[in-house]
Amino acid sequence: MAHVIKVCMGSSCFARGNSKNLQIIQNYIEQKGLDAQIELTGLRCCNRCSMGPNITIDDEEFNNLDQGSVLDILEHKFNK
Repeated sequence: MAHVIKVCMGSSCFARGNSKNLQIIQNYIEQKGLDAQIELTGLRCCNRCSMGPNITIDDEEFNNLDQGSVLDILEHKFNK
């Protein structure tokens, strides 16, 4: 895999939006045909609850995400 996306699935991040963010990421990967290039995994808790929802792309952490910012990040990282 060329890239790894880790989505915090801890109860705080999940409740604050990562349930929807996960769907957006899955749809993006599928629509862009990036299945072979991106490994999508979940984390139990990344211990940054107050800054959540959190995701990590290739060891770069992103915090306080909403659906729009997740899509912007994906476009920036993978639509080159």
